[in-house]
Amino acid sequence: MKKTTISRSFLFVPGDRPERFDKAAASGANDIILDLEDAVSMEAKPKAREAVQTWLVQTKRQALVRTNSANTPWFEDDLRMIADVQQANAAVMLPKADARSLAHVVEQLPGRRIIALIETVAAYLDLKEICSIKGIEQLAFGSVDFSTESGIADEDHALDSVRVQIVLESARAGLLPPIDGVSVNFSDAELIMQDTQRSRQLGFGAKLCIHPAQVGPVNAAFEPSAAEVDWARRVLAAFEASAGAATAVDGKMIDKPLVDKAQRIMRMVMAASAN
Repeated sequence: MKKTTISRSFLFVPGDRPERFDKAAASGANDIILDLEDAVSMEAKPKAREAVQTWLVQTKRQALVRTNSANTPWFEDDLRMIADVQQANAAVMLPKADARSLAHVVEQLPGRRIIALIETVAAYLDLKEICSIKGIEQLAFGSVDFSTESGIADEDHALDSVRVQIVLESARAGLLPPIDGVSVNFSDAELIMQDTQRSRQLGFGAKLCIHPAQVGPVNAAFEPSAAEVDWARRVLAAFEASAGAATAVDGKMIDKPLVDKAQRIMRMVMAASAN
């Protein structure tokens, strides 16, 4: 089941810390990710899975579940748990995603939201096939793991080409704009906003968060500025007044791509209000 609103912030919460689930849901994050993978020790995997299932069933709230990866002994149990949560509020984020494991998840959990976490070099080089799998809603960039495996530091603009390719393949496949990786800093709101604005400039539609303090700056960075909103309104008003004929705003000709851009900005405003 697809969401009817646009998510800009995705907040991870450890699956074995159920006392944090409600707090995460109230953090202002557009989506929460109940994490069964990296945030949970091997010994705590069964306990975490049970806690996630209990919360999803009892609260009936929407959440993503980051399962363990397909090459682990916990993967199939994670999928069975999500399948047992009959309501479609339990969506899936698949780590270490590849085409084969994604196809399996789609087959086992038809109709669920599925987000593919692109965090290996192999997945990046196989983006076209991954994006072609019917049932995938969105890609997320696991930038920390990708940087570690590839040896490319996620500093300055070193990973820009990787990010742009993820955006382009998503657009070609008609997927939602992808989710950028986490900012490791969670104490400097201005730096988090700068990171997020950079993500937005590169075409990402959302960002992963590892701490509730990151949610506010991330959401704010994805909101159109007052100047952007003013420009969009004037473009759409001029276009409507011209009945589709050639017209100009601020001394510049207005054509369909600019009208589309203005409409996209206004959709972002409405989405922010809905969230």
